[in-house]
Amino acid sequence: MSTLTIDELKGRVGQEIGTSEPFLVTQDRVDLFADATEDHQWIHVDPERAKAGPFGGPIAHGYLTLSLLPHLLGSSFQVSGIRMGVNYGLNRLRFPSPVPVGSSVRATFTLNDVKSVEGGVQVLVGFDVRVEGAPKPAAVGEAVYNYYV
Repeated sequence: MSTLTIDELKGRVGQEIGTSEPFLVTQDRVDLFADATEDHQWIHVDPERAKAGPFGGPIAHGYLTLSLLPHLLGSSFQVSGIRMGVNYGLNRLRFPSPVPVGSSVRATFTLNDVKSVEGGVQVLVGFDVRVEGAPKPAAVGEAVYNYYV
């Protein structure tokens, strides 16, 4: 994991800034997410029924994959010299392929832009979350964070 200052971030626009450690997606985590969001679709929470489904087993919710971003990002890089960082939103989010339960995901982050905002900077971070060994990403998009100094 790397630690970058705001000035260092400004010099890294257009570059990859980190890759996360692998993260195992378990059925327990999928079930907890289903309980938290009230999304109990069988493709996620019924392993026996899901075996006969289109993916041969249960898959994680797309939004569960998305919700792992803060952890995956935090294991990839940190920004130093800030008072606080806040999630500002997302751009261009897509879920091109599923995350089978029992698989590990890993994210790669690219710094797309750094813009000045009142009290700090807005950072646009491209992300590509992949199941290890999969040819297509499970989630792609751009996360927007505001870092205040």
